[in-house]
Amino acid sequence: MSSTDPTRAGGDDMPAALPSMWRALRRGFDAEPALLTVAFGLALLAALPDALLAVWLKLLADGLLGDDSTLVAVAAAGLAASATLTWVLRIASDRTQRRFRDRVTIALESHVAGLQASVATVEHHERPAFLDRLAVLRNQVFVLDHMYMSLFSTGGWILRLVVTIGLLVSIHPALALLALCALPTVATASWRPAVERAAEQAGAQAQRLARHLFDTATTAAPAKDVRIAGIGRRLVGDRRAAWERWYRPVAAARWASAGWHALGWSVFGAGYVGAVVFVASGLRASPGDVLLLLAAGSRLAGYVSATVGEIGFLRGIWLDGSRRLAWLEDYAAAQAERADRPAPVSIERGIALENVSFAYPGTDRLVLENVDLTLPAGAVVALVGENGAGKTTLVKLLGKMYEPSAGRILVDGEDLARMPAAAWRSRLAGAFQDFFRFELPVQRTVGVGDVPRLDDRPAARTAVDRAGAADVVDTLADGLDTQLGPTWPNGVEVSIGQWQKLALARGFMRDEPLLLVLDEPTASLDAETEHALFERYAGAARRNGNGDRASDGDGRATPGGGGDQAAGSNLDPTSAGGGSGTSTASGNGSPKNAEDGGAAPSGRITLLVSHRFSTVRMADLIVVLDGARVVEVGSHEELMAKAGHYAELYEIQAAAYR
Repeated sequence: MSSTDPTRAGGDDMPAALPSMWRALRRGFDAEPALLTVAFGLALLAALPDALLAVWLKLLADGLLGDDSTLVAVAAAGLAASATLTWVLRIASDRTQRRFRDRVTIALESHVAGLQASVATVEHHERPAFLDRLAVLRNQVFVLDHMYMSLFSTGGWILRLVVTIGLLVSIHPALALLALCALPTVATASWRPAVERAAEQAGAQAQRLARHLFDTATTAAPAKDVRIAGIGRRLVGDRRAAWERWYRPVAAARWASAGWHALGWSVFGAGYVGAVVFVASGLRASPGDVLLLLAAGSRLAGYVSATVGEIGFLRGIWLDGSRRLAWLEDYAAAQAERADRPAPVSIERGIALENVSFAYPGTDRLVLENVDLTLPAGAVVALVGENGAGKTTLVKLLGKMYEPSAGRILVDGEDLARMPAAAWRSRLAGAFQDFFRFELPVQRTVGVGDVPRLDDRPAARTAVDRAGAADVVDTLADGLDTQLGPTWPNGVEVSIGQWQKLALARGFMRDEPLLLVLDEPTASLDAETEHALFERYAGAARRNGNGDRASDGDGRATPGGGGDQAAGSNLDPTSAGGGSGTSTASGNGSPKNAEDGGAAPSGRITLLVSHRFSTVRMADLIVVLDGARVVEVGSHEELMAKAGHYAELYEIQAAAYR
């Protein structure tokens, strides 16, 4: 089975896990080598004075009973020195370890975030088997830093344990058997985390559901829906039920493992009592030796407890967490592209899909099936179809979020699968219905659409104008400097439509993308605003270096012409938006030239997904999907003349306006 198989991420095979544990340890060493070395050294030094306390107590007893003042003085000085050094070294060790932990936490979190972000596809964000394991790993990232602390502590406890066993053997070699009595506790301590972790893993989905329901009931985004629907109490009840489904088997596993662990400790307790009887009665040892046994033996119990506890933590968190971290590293490496073709700088002929089929990971249902389609260079292409027809999936494949299950995608004859995802995406721009709300200053909320120009104010203003979002920015008190998001100092909340306009502006940040994807990016805007926006943009996208082409009355490109028609008030899809007057290049979002969003000789393809036919009909080419297949391709007039699926959808929507 592949090392990237998620079902093996939480395995408990210690020998097989050692390489991943070493990789995790090396990650901390690479981040802070000096601090790690000093912290480990101080942890060992702090263990010695504590372990030697039993020696000073023995000498003190022998000195008092033997009336040896020198021995008493030595013992007293040793006790004072041990107590002082234990305190000083413990403080120094704690401070050093805390500093190391703070610094290595950032390194680990950044590493995990970078690994997830570096994977070219989004399968690990959408596949349930991966999500469960990534959810556990995300929780463990915040305690993975503790594995180093546990390593330091384990080293100290083992040193104490070795010194203590040495002291016991100095009384009689048979007392080394007392350490063997601790083996049941070691076994149960090592076994417990695996059992408990298996129960936690089995209920990971229920735990994720409980967290989701809690967030739904307590966060701002769903607050209105929760209150209008009156489902607050239902959410609380369902969250409790989901939590119980996770917790009941976990609690049962914990109680069972605790019972076995208590039984293991009873074996050690019996051995400890037997050792005291053996030394006091069998050996007739001196009071000092008996006191040494009592002190060292009692400490042995504590040292064994601490050692097996730390080993259990290492096995539970380090073994499990490091295995998951190694799995993610291996998964990211396995998904690394074997790209040997450069991304194009222009599109001469177009993008072709050849017999493309696709099913989402973990399912056998084809979302796209045997799709053969050509998107011509320089064209405005609209995707039409009912929900679930595969429109957004096709967009994801073009963005290399997934690779086709079968078939291939060609860009001017070159296989897209052989192009680096990052390089290809740098040639893309787009806006989506399910956009993310970047709660940043407006400048950066828009600017992240083209990171090299993140703080380029003229570029951001141009993108805002392209998206018709100038009215949003102009109403904000600080304009582009306004902090978005009411939870931030001086942050403001804007409406969903305003958020969508800013997301659209973010998609327009790149001046010369080869593929512009607009996947229902104006779903929260009114139909008239959407129509006006796309009519302007489609007109600009058809311009080339040899002269402008304007839209005729039905929204399709015709040679010559003086400008793009403005959207009229009639939004019946049987109307192309014709109305009185013509639009001109203005500061309200009309692109004026190729640099302002028009298609230059790069051969840009604009891909539009929309359910509004008043917008769709202005496209050069309309692609109709139904049941995972492309069923019709053509212009608006051609498809209407066929009286097929497109014409049926068109007439249904047109009837709503009559």
